[in-house]
Amino acid sequence: MAKYNQFALIPFLLLAVNVVHAQGVKASPYYPTHAEILQNYKNADALDSALKKVTYVTGIRPNWQAGNNFFWYSKRSGDNQVDYIAVDPEKASRKVIFNRAELNGKVNSVTGKNTKDNDFKIDQLFFTDDKKQAIFKTDREWYNYNLETHVCLKTTDTVYKKVDNDKPLQKRHYRWEGANNDPVSPDKQWEATVKGGNIVVKSLKSKTEVTLTTDGSLDKPYGELTWSPDSKHLIGYRIDPKKEKDVYYLLSSVAGTTRAVLKSHEYAQPGDEFTSYEQYIFNIADKSSIKTDAEKIDFFSAPRLQWRYNNSRYFTYEKADRGHQCFRVIEVDVTNGKTRNIIDEKTNTFIYEQRIYTFYMPQTHEIVWVTEKDGWRHIYTVDAISGKEKLVTKGNWVVRDVDSVDVKKREIWFRGSGKNAGEDPYNIHYYRIGMDGRNLVELTPEKGNHSVSFSPDRKYFIDTYSEVNIAPKIVLKNTINGKKLMDIEQADLTGLLATGIKLPEVFVAKARDGKTDIWGVVYRPANMDPNKSYPVIENIYAGPQDSFVPKSFSAVNEMEGIAQLGFIVVQIDGMGTANRSKAFHDVCWHNLADAGFPDRILWMKALAAKYPQVDISRVGVYGTSAGGQNSSGALLFHPEFYKAAVSACGCHDNRIDKQWWNEQWMGYPVGPHYGEQSNITNAGKLQGDLLLIVGEADTNVPPESTYRFADALIKSNKMFDFLVVPGMGHSDGGPYGRKKKRDFFVKHLLKAEPPARNTDELANVAN
Repeated sequence: MAKYNQFALIPFLLLAVNVVHAQGVKASPYYPTHAEILQNYKNADALDSALKKVTYVTGIRPNWQAGNNFFWYSKRSGDNQVDYIAVDPEKASRKVIFNRAELNGKVNSVTGKNTKDNDFKIDQLFFTDDKKQAIFKTDREWYNYNLETHVCLKTTDTVYKKVDNDKPLQKRHYRWEGANNDPVSPDKQWEATVKGGNIVVKSLKSKTEVTLTTDGSLDKPYGELTWSPDSKHLIGYRIDPKKEKDVYYLLSSVAGTTRAVLKSHEYAQPGDEFTSYEQYIFNIADKSSIKTDAEKIDFFSAPRLQWRYNNSRYFTYEKADRGHQCFRVIEVDVTNGKTRNIIDEKTNTFIYEQRIYTFYMPQTHEIVWVTEKDGWRHIYTVDAISGKEKLVTKGNWVVRDVDSVDVKKREIWFRGSGKNAGEDPYNIHYYRIGMDGRNLVELTPEKGNHSVSFSPDRKYFIDTYSEVNIAPKIVLKNTINGKKLMDIEQADLTGLLATGIKLPEVFVAKARDGKTDIWGVVYRPANMDPNKSYPVIENIYAGPQDSFVPKSFSAVNEMEGIAQLGFIVVQIDGMGTANRSKAFHDVCWHNLADAGFPDRILWMKALAAKYPQVDISRVGVYGTSAGGQNSSGALLFHPEFYKAAVSACGCHDNRIDKQWWNEQWMGYPVGPHYGEQSNITNAGKLQGDLLLIVGEADTNVPPESTYRFADALIKSNKMFDFLVVPGMGHSDGGPYGRKKKRDFFVKHLLKAEPPARNTDELANVAN
């Protein structure tokens, strides 16, 4: 540990030296010569190669054995070898079983082959109950390796139990799974089908058929049938189908053709009409029907039904209204079709539909529900009879996700962030709490971003945690109280720091309200001169569906690579993104063009005020998809700050992009604000330097979103660069596009000529 801490401090000490050295000295702008630029590219490639060769562990995949008291995992070690390690939680022991070279040698001695170590791969591996023999599969053959005698033999004894590490305590059904429509009734007496658009019930004994409806048709059929548990009623829907409209794209360069190939696929856009469902109850005994007094379902398909425990009179279903401002759990009485709301949540902004969580406990008539109704995402229990709600978790922090619900122990296992004072509020920690809100157990109290893997019986768990600039640590813990049993892995950064890399800095500044903390990261060149000031490039993705600044350790990423060319690269989560308070998130409502820019700009200004090496007179920005929309928007709506942008496959107009994503944040119906915030509508405002990238075969965001933006720029007489990648889908342009991106920023922010790639100018630069 002493060795690890010593090296972990190096980048911060270097940074402190740089800052002190620069105090009182005005940094001069960094404008490299062409020769220096070529050297930067060469150094960046060399650093990237060096980083990829450094061995350190960021996580493990445990393979639990029968009995749940033993697991093994593999890890890369020095000289590109793989070690196989066994862990015994009861003994708190860890030992290397064999490495790839050792095991390959054993197999070669059996087969007579000469397989190279790097070509040797284990496909499956398990151990006998006494843990004395390892049975593994390689090259389609099975072998038995005696761990005591070190004898390796071929074997055919390969029966073992596979364990699902990710299996929750209780299975839950998701709303988007659709109706539970088994055609055969629970008592096995009837079979329900749809013929010619009408419902027909057939007796499985007599084979006689009864038609329950006559007004259905192929154009407007009945369907989505669900039986009541007592088989006395059938729930179905009168359906008004609406076909999704197509979008089109051209494949321009298909091998063996001389003409472009036109492709199309269904793609719902904001405002498009959806298939709707009207709910009916059919009585099998008297063949009568009741139309429930429920509203027509015109968002999602027919829902999954939940029946009261040992009671076939009542069922519930969930309904998220189009526009995302209302979510209900609705109960229906099958005897009269009357409905009532058990949960009825409404908001003036939006309910994040994809993060609605419900778990039903029929035997106690309870629902576990996660909602932001009190301003923070928290867990509630709801009495499904009375509708009474009880808050389980509370405070100015966020429940990120529910892992499992233990019905017997009445406990909820969940992930949360922002609860631990003094650390990044986005860091994920794991907890367990009673349904009464008592006995909260924090399983992962250590500072950092945690990822947990439980043993199948939940007796143990493996906790992997790190920070963006703090090496990963992997420990084994007891789930009863979260107590650490043993260390499993500790990443050694000695080799990594020897490359000269500067680890990123976590930086915090105030938002537009002057109160809220905005968190981001900063990447610097390895050879940064403290007496120089460097352009800033922001990696942006302001999609409201999540937060995006990295929180776990990773030495190799694109931001690190771009920084080596002579830039300070940053990533920020501004207001309007998720995983903070409801008010923080609500900034995006009807307001995607905002993209948190006021917070981002203030954050970078604060960074420049602290570090003279940060030159915010030269700020670039790049992003993909929603980030492509954001990066172009930076130049259109904030040209006083952002000077250059690379925008890949952007959704430049939210009316052109996918329905489910855009209506979630921009609302329904489609109003004037959609057009007012469109990059296409505002193309005439462009002032900075822009590179647009799009793959012609993008099926995520229609390519015409970028084409229409380019068309609007041309009609506004705006100059820009444009790269269309033939055959490519939703992407930043791939390796070619990423080279164009780097060269673009070098040219426009450093005012230098990038390498002449067609003559391979870099090949002549000395290492």
